[in-house]
Amino acid sequence: MEKRITTPLTSDKVKELKAGDKVLISGVIYTARDAAHKKLVELLDKGESLPIDIKDSIIYYVGPTPEKPGHAIGSAGPTTSYRMDSYAPRLLDIGLKGMIGKGSRSEAVIESMKKNKAIYFAAIGGAAALIGKSIKKAEVVAYKDLGSEAIRKLEVVDMPVVVAIDALGRDWYEIGQKEYLESITLTSTEKTQGL
Repeated sequence: MEKRITTPLTSDKVKELKAGDKVLISGVIYTARDAAHKKLVELLDKGESLPIDIKDSIIYYVGPTPEKPGHAIGSAGPTTSYRMDSYAPRLLDIGLKGMIGKGSRSEAVIESMKKNKAIYFAAIGGAAALIGKSIKKAEVVAYKDLGSEAIRKLEVVDMPVVVAIDALGRDWYEIGQKEYLESITLTSTEKTQGL
């Protein structure tokens, strides 16, 4: 089932999303990879304010390529999410509601998502150019010195993602694998029985 959401990503919106849902996101999201996450957590450790408002926000784990003429951004494919796992719980604890990336997450991140009623979306790896087309505006808002890993504020329209892990901790990577294995077991059984 395809759902549409507009940021900010409030708790009420998170509750409506289930593992496996296809979602089109519109509104403002932020980009940040591991170098930016490290800087954000260092600020929190010092008791200082962050350069972006994390509450009810979505962070996309991406280091986009430079924009082409007439486009807000270049290719914008997801990076592997586990690189942010040591930082994510701190940001979830102060109100981050959504993360977009690819690959599975650690148990600590999943527990923090359940505690904080947050969600993890998977973007399609290999579809960077397609995802880039849903980004209508991109502006560096922090850590320009990090180049492609600077924090950007993106305005997106119908950015395609899938709910990989929902706020109850249901993991689409595990569910999908289990369903696939069950389907091939059934098919093998049917062949054996001559069905």
